[in-house]
Amino acid sequence: MRKRTLGFVALGAAASIFLSACGGGDTGESGDAAAAAGYDAGSTQIVNPSDQTGGTLRYAISSDFDSTDPGDTYYGFSWNFTRYYARTLLAFTPAPAEASTELTTDLAAGMPEPNENFTEWTVKIQEGLKYEDGSEITAQDIKYAIARSNYNGGELPNGPRYFESSLDQEPFNVYDVDDPMATFTAVETPDDYTLVFHLKESFSEFPYILTQPQTAPVPQEADRGALYRENVLSSGPYKFDGAYEPGVKLNLVRNEHWDPETDPIRPALPDEVTVEIGVEQNEIDQRLVNGELDVDLSGVGVGPAMKSQFLQDLGTYEDNLDNPLSGALRYVNIHTPVLDTACRQAIAYAADRDSLHRAWGGDTGGDLATNLLPPTIPGSDPEANLYPSEDNKGDLEAAQEKLEECGEPEGFDTVIAVRDGRPNDLATAESLQESLKRVGIELEIKTFPAEDFFAQYAGSQDYVRENNIGLSVSGWIPDWASGYGFGYKITAGDAIQETGNYNTSELDDPEVNELWDQALTTEDPDERADIYGQIDTLVMEQAAILPVVFDRAMFYRSDELTNVYYTSSYAMYDYMALGVNRG
Repeated sequence: MRKRTLGFVALGAAASIFLSACGGGDTGESGDAAAAAGYDAGSTQIVNPSDQTGGTLRYAISSDFDSTDPGDTYYGFSWNFTRYYARTLLAFTPAPAEASTELTTDLAAGMPEPNENFTEWTVKIQEGLKYEDGSEITAQDIKYAIARSNYNGGELPNGPRYFESSLDQEPFNVYDVDDPMATFTAVETPDDYTLVFHLKESFSEFPYILTQPQTAPVPQEADRGALYRENVLSSGPYKFDGAYEPGVKLNLVRNEHWDPETDPIRPALPDEVTVEIGVEQNEIDQRLVNGELDVDLSGVGVGPAMKSQFLQDLGTYEDNLDNPLSGALRYVNIHTPVLDTACRQAIAYAADRDSLHRAWGGDTGGDLATNLLPPTIPGSDPEANLYPSEDNKGDLEAAQEKLEECGEPEGFDTVIAVRDGRPNDLATAESLQESLKRVGIELEIKTFPAEDFFAQYAGSQDYVRENNIGLSVSGWIPDWASGYGFGYKITAGDAIQETGNYNTSELDDPEVNELWDQALTTEDPDERADIYGQIDTLVMEQAAILPVVFDRAMFYRSDELTNVYYTSSYAMYDYMALGVNRG
């Protein structure tokens, strides 16, 4: 998954990768990137390639979107799904596995052009692109979309803030100023098809930010703030069929004004896309196997009960299963405002990592993790372990010494927050609860709605402090395949927010922060990788994050699902490629 700064893929090349695998007939013809159904075939190849259109692609999820608004979302499955109705400046190549981490164009007419020191980037968009109402998409709409998603006074709390941290822009609130477009000077639009981004300092990885949903165009007159999520104006092949009903459903139908000739990312095979929201995980898994659903929207694989059934009767199910190493880290945040460094280190020493590994499913659930950066990220050292113990069962003597150092020799009580509808997260919390009891640390497990977990609970500074939330279970995939794309938002002091906070441990270490700043201005990717390795070590020393596993999810794909492949860029199936063949 190694990325080089300017190793980008051109528009036509991305489309040809997908089409060569799909062939020209209704059932497709196998190419080098295509495979017949078989165990784990979808991890590296396209399974059931087809260009057949029609039918309804049926999703379900146990929780909900954090938001359907492209400017207000940070869950990986939301980013993957919003592409049905929200086109972005750039995109990741539609291809299986690591090939998907390369950049290509979407709305853009070509790749971004930097100045000599990477502080200014110019992007031109395609002319004649249209929204669902037939009006033209302009550069000004993309500029406004970036402004509203990053400068909104907390109105849209869920999305990342890469633009806010990198653009040369004084803070403001689009909803409070008379003329937000004039106020937003860090992005210029010299004409309707050109954007010029002005950065605070050099940032050679800036093009990766342009893949994010926050670059999906939003006309200023269409913006409804937090209510925009009810019916997003589509720039993609599908549009909302009625309003999104939180907790209930979202249905999409074709957008007649989308032009497939301009779009290298989306074959748009189904006629309709439906999402059932709030369906219990075991029911989703059973309905997938029964053929009543096509995809679990959450993208984290089947739950423990169905996974156990698969493994017990592997011969029956194996041709429909994929078990890829996702590049995701499943981990526990240890909140620095609630627990001091020595108390956090006591947790890291006392944790029974073998039990945590088994709680996530053992070897089929992932590889035991003892460091921050996934092994697919340059700079990672998966062998590093600052808190070793015999058989990974925990070092209780070292934990006790750290408890005495932090003034809690008898242990302490705190809360561990878990997302509702995530059985593996709950199993992780229960495992940690048992292992920490051995040194007197008592964890109370509390579950919270997944869609509001970061906006209102574990990611809300006030709520964390007022409710003694010392730990929270989380997971993270790279926004792009580098140390910066993986680790900045969860460990940098500048990334901390009052709400919608993804540096949930609230780590604000001067040495770590300085290294992140240094990485921004380092052009050589090998030198950047060395910096990311140093950051990894410092974060582990601070015990702000307790790594659990580098994730392996187990996905079930039905025989009716076409063009199925795992994309490393989203750590799940590529939703844009999928079709159905119920014939």
